[in-house]
Amino acid sequence: MDDQQKSLIKLAHTKMPFGKYEGKYLIDLPEYYLVWIHNNRLPNGQLGEQLKLVYELKLNGLEELIRNIKKQYPKPFS
Repeated sequence: MDDQQKSLIKLAHTKMPFGKYEGKYLIDLPEYYLVWIHNNRLPNGQLGEQLKLVYELKLNGLEELIRNIKKQYPKPFS
């Protein structure tokens, strides 16, 4: 398994660490919130990159890919 696959598995299991949606999986964040955070306060680092990817996936109707990964790989990689 390559690094890209591992990062998608990790994304599928990452939860929002703060704010109104704290504890929700990133892929389950509402689209309007992702648009707002993308336009106003995208965090730096890995979380920012993950939110940017979730934004793009939702924008293109591909969030089921991440949900399927979460089902197929129930435990994330460290």
